[in-house]
Amino acid sequence: MAYLPNTPHLRAEMLSALGVESAEELIDRQVPGKLKFQGLLNLPAPLSEMELLEELERDAACNQPAGEMLNFLGAGVYDHFVPSAVQRIISRSEFYTSYTAYQPEASQGMLQATYEYQSLICALTGMDVANASNYDGATSLAEAAILCVSATGRRGIVLSGAVHPAYRKVVETYTKGLGSNIRTVPTPDGVTDPNTLGELLAEARSGEEPPAAVVIQHPNYFGCLEDVSAVAAKAHDAGALCVVCVNPISLGILVPPGSCGADVVVGEGQPLGSPMNYGGPLLGIFACREEHVRRMPGRIIGATTDAHGRRAYCMTLQTREQHIRRERATSNICTNEALVALAAAVCLSLMGKHGLRRVAELCLQKAHYAARRISELRGYKLAFSAPFFNEFTVETPVPASRIVSELSQEGILPGRDLSLDFALEKNGQEVLKDARRPNFLLLVCVTERRTKAQIDRLVEALSRYQPDSG
Repeated sequence: MAYLPNTPHLRAEMLSALGVESAEELIDRQVPGKLKFQGLLNLPAPLSEMELLEELERDAACNQPAGEMLNFLGAGVYDHFVPSAVQRIISRSEFYTSYTAYQPEASQGMLQATYEYQSLICALTGMDVANASNYDGATSLAEAAILCVSATGRRGIVLSGAVHPAYRKVVETYTKGLGSNIRTVPTPDGVTDPNTLGELLAEARSGEEPPAAVVIQHPNYFGCLEDVSAVAAKAHDAGALCVVCVNPISLGILVPPGSCGADVVVGEGQPLGSPMNYGGPLLGIFACREEHVRRMPGRIIGATTDAHGRRAYCMTLQTREQHIRRERATSNICTNEALVALAAAVCLSLMGKHGLRRVAELCLQKAHYAARRISELRGYKLAFSAPFFNEFTVETPVPASRIVSELSQEGILPGRDLSLDFALEKNGQEVLKDARRPNFLLLVCVTERRTKAQIDRLVEALSRYQPDSG
């Protein structure tokens, strides 16, 4: 790297210590020839700073800001109102510029803010302890599966088919090295059926890899609400732990998973104070029961007293491989999102419990109004009868991809074409297990930002695709 002060003399000294005469010879010894790129890269000519800025500005002009679109797209990242004070507070230099914000002698403000974030997450989820955040919701879920494997000494993982498809892929990737056997519970009615789950758990329990974890999402990817208590009971009967992935906004009105028997609660924290931002940065929420705290990945900020008896904050239970022996570390891929977590703490503090409940109620009421209006259209119907929060799945009279493509040209994002998610899963049958065709399923999201007039405009646009409308 150019900024490292390695003079030609220092480089020669290092090469001599390695027993080679050049960096190229060092690479030749370590990298097989068949893995090296042959020939020259077809790169364009270099640009001046002025030319480069002009090119980037042209590219940026091709993007259409989400704020200029009528947005009914959710599926993991949500368009919620962010109070102006959130950005103003997190932009303070002591927060915004702190890279390693964990030196207690210099970072008491950031440490306290993170401690408050952890406390808020515990209050939301009904759990005993929360960490300082993970990379995103998907990695939090994968880390939760790893925790369960470690805590139970088992390797089997049972995943609901209604868990976000991308999250399931991340869980598979993270646990592959553990030799975990992942089983998927079909969800033909949009939710995890406790009876089907019980049969699958009984089969797994009697096999070579009994279940370590049962993983569900609530509300799930189809928008439906799961019976968390029933699923947790089935998991515990099989000797497994129950992991619940949540939308934090929904917890303004739903019973916390911790009160329903969940052992680990994770989720995507982006709805709390962060804009959509092209899909990132995101915020992985992670909370669990106290008995699992030493297996929790990432960082935990604790409260203590200093030498003068004053309240102080420091990082505690440091379970990363940088801090303890690698073989005892919980994870080495547990990057946290301190600034995004701070935004969530600020947002929750500004809303308060009554404000959060009001936002959740608005999402619920507006989503149900939209669902009722859309289901009144010819050729449209709700795909599932289960209760839902702010997202719902609609069966469409024409392929959902056509609706999304055409309406997006008019400035309307009508929702998520579910064929994008289930095309690689035997046309969706692995999860849906019935005659439903994923290419005719549209996942619609309604947040508090959508007005009645905007919902009516969506309904009018969808009405053009009714069977006898041409």
